[in-house]
Amino acid sequence: MLEFDPPKKYLELIEQFRLIDDTFFDVCFDGSNTCMQLLLRVFFNRDDIIVKEVVTQRSAQNLYGRSARFDVIAVDSTGKIYNVEIQRADEGANPKRARFNHSLIDSREINKGTKYKDFPEVWVIFITENDIFGKMCPMYHIDHIIKEVNQPFDDAAHTAYVNGAYRGTDAFGLLMQDFFCHDPAKMHYLELAERADFFKHKKEGVNTMCKIMQTLQDEGRAEGRAEGIATGRNEMATDTAMKMLRFNEPIEKIITYTNLSPERVAELAQQIR
Repeated sequence: MLEFDPPKKYLELIEQFRLIDDTFFDVCFDGSNTCMQLLLRVFFNRDDIIVKEVVTQRSAQNLYGRSARFDVIAVDSTGKIYNVEIQRADEGANPKRARFNHSLIDSREINKGTKYKDFPEVWVIFITENDIFGKMCPMYHIDHIIKEVNQPFDDAAHTAYVNGAYRGTDAFGLLMQDFFCHDPAKMHYLELAERADFFKHKKEGVNTMCKIMQTLQDEGRAEGRAEGIATGRNEMATDTAMKMLRFNEPIEKIITYTNLSPERVAELAQQIR
């Protein structure tokens, strides 16, 4: 028995969630060193990566602020920082977004007195639904180089794109299959299967998912109401400005009364003329 009676639509949606869906990805990886460690070991084909800390956008707001809604931030035993992001839409994986994430991580992680040699190594990793570079590689690594001499520019800032469309019988291919799998019983990696099963079929996990979905629904309603209020205010201000223009009121007075921009008032004046 669940602690509350969730809407049937919630339970149906939970069954359809996959790790490639950012909401479910965040929930499953939040605080799970085991899952993140598995992910990084497959990505880098290494078995010596030890993850010490994992936080997601659900638990990192006090650390990173509303302007930096990272999906997952992980730190390993050597101090390397990994920002892993789910990007279903190709445009979400814009290279300039990687640049933005790097800058935000640096601004949060580097103290004023930190020496350059002590700056942490940072990886920004996008898991994309499609092969955005079209070369059928499982993963694309981007590092800065000195073009004239073709040597690495060692700024300790790395970017990588994981090709979610990659399929194969190797460790990487099996991992990507798991990311697109609805049923935990059909996943290849036990760590991911157990975590997904907890949030899909266990009482506590299902309750957590239902509450998150309710919160998202409430936030959506609040945003809709706020947008409606803003639209109504704008329409009222526009109507007021039009009336004042027809009575030949001074432009400065109209701007003061309506809070419309001078450009908007000029545009309305042109319409009347």
